[in-house]
Amino acid sequence: MTAESVHDWTRPPLDGYTVDDLLTLPDLPRHTELIDGSLVFVSPQRYVHSALIDLLVNRLRRSAPDHLKVAREMTVVIDKRNGPEPDISVIRREALTDPRQTHFYAADVLLAVEVVSPESEARDTDAKLRKYAKAGIPNYWIVKDEGDEEVEPVVYLYELDPHTRAYVCQGIHTKPFRVDRPYPADLDFEGLDDL
Repeated sequence: MTAESVHDWTRPPLDGYTVDDLLTLPDLPRHTELIDGSLVFVSPQRYVHSALIDLLVNRLRRSAPDHLKVAREMTVVIDKRNGPEPDISVIRREALTDPRQTHFYAADVLLAVEVVSPESEARDTDAKLRKYAKAGIPNYWIVKDEGDEEVEPVVYLYELDPHTRAYVCQGIHTKPFRVDRPYPADLDFEGLDDL
């Protein structure tokens, strides 16, 4: 392939794409994920999706201990064929080795958070739930807007059972709540309308 050639995304490699492809192919659309060797392109983001991420990132960063960092929309390498991009990740500080790095490894992620969009619901609530658990990420949160007229965020908190390597739901929250893992934090959606 020459510098002038354009990659034909409709013709994936025979064995599918790899994380190396995801991290090195030029001109991939922003927020492209790799799930089971297939590139997944996300739909345009709704404002509520972005606002919920901003709010949670701010709350989590405010209470994060020094040995952890809160990252927004960074690829997490699970294995050769899977590089999803959680909306929010809480990582070990030492995993951030270069401010220009483009990914983290699942072993360094203590919490993955997905804010569900209509087009991502199956991936976020099924495929990623299983993949993050298999990768050993200790905590996973799914955030859904379950309101009809108004935005009503609901947070589903999952914790990894080390024996089954599957997530167990630890709570479902709509009001202000406190978490102890991956670190103590008080969370709420106050101010969502101001974002």
